[in-house]
Amino acid sequence: MDILLVTHASFERHDPGQWHPERPARLAAAIRGVHGAGLPVEEMAAPRVDRSLLERCHDPAYVRAIERFCAAGGGALDPDTHAIPESWEAALRAAGAGPAAIDRLAGADSTTAFLAVRPPGHHALHGRAMGFCLFNNIGVAARYLVEAGQRVAILDWDVHHGNGTEDSFEDEPDVLYVSLHQHPFYPGTGWLSSVGTGTSAGTTVNVPLPAGAAGDVYREAVRGMVVPIIRQFAPDWILVSAGYDAHAADPLAEIELFESDYAWMAAAVHSLVPRVVYFLEGGYDLDAISGSVMATLRAAAGIAVDDEPSRPVSPGPAWRALDDARTTAARFWDL
Repeated sequence: MDILLVTHASFERHDPGQWHPERPARLAAAIRGVHGAGLPVEEMAAPRVDRSLLERCHDPAYVRAIERFCAAGGGALDPDTHAIPESWEAALRAAGAGPAAIDRLAGADSTTAFLAVRPPGHHALHGRAMGFCLFNNIGVAARYLVEAGQRVAILDWDVHHGNGTEDSFEDEPDVLYVSLHQHPFYPGTGWLSSVGTGTSAGTTVNVPLPAGAAGDVYREAVRGMVVPIIRQFAPDWILVSAGYDAHAADPLAEIELFESDYAWMAAAVHSLVPRVVYFLEGGYDLDAISGSVMATLRAAAGIAVDDEPSRPVSPGPAWRALDDARTTAARFWDL
């Protein structure tokens, strides 16, 4: 199986500043993981996003404000989110990577794309940057597909809840948003009670898990909830917010996943649809990023990834949280 790698040199030039965890070295770590999977790789340069598509996903006034902010020299958009003049080009191309990958996969033998992009996107709101994110890259791609008459499932396994993505599609019946995340944690969203609105009730599925949750509870969540829900939703495409900050080695969170857990989730995803696109989101330990991306793509290709020895066991509160999530989702899905 070939892997379509979409990236661009501009992503390295987006530099939030010394000591910032969302640093340029993350890009090289992810790309090492892609090539380390041992699969044929087709590389593609991420184009700039179509401005009209971007402005259907974000407030046009907000898009113009980010452009002006970067042109004026940049700075801090909030305590976590920084931009410099080069960030504008990077943000445009990060948002453009998804539609370009979709077009390429739709007419190619490749079934899997990995988008090594920066800045990440799943926290970006309609009119606000936050959480290291300027534009919602996966949201732009999902909107592109919906406008083409496609149904889309978004699986967000970043350790932080993708509040921007959820907000974008809470009333969109053709987009299913499923998030597994540490809770309570930044950004303070992702509650069980958030299930979507109106006729889209049930198309938002949150699985909030406490600190210390490990691969056993994640695998059971995917087996017993995520897979049957996605299968019933019957999407044409699956888009994955592939953050690797739920890895046990990550310095910013307290979930205990390992490379084989990402492989397990990826294998489950690829059993459901023929086309899957992974978007790099968080992840701040460079070795964990490389190893987890490699494991993800090997599993996507049907290559077995062995479990690590001495794997942690999730505490009781994690299993109770999963039971609560399953009970909530069972109001809308056959579980």
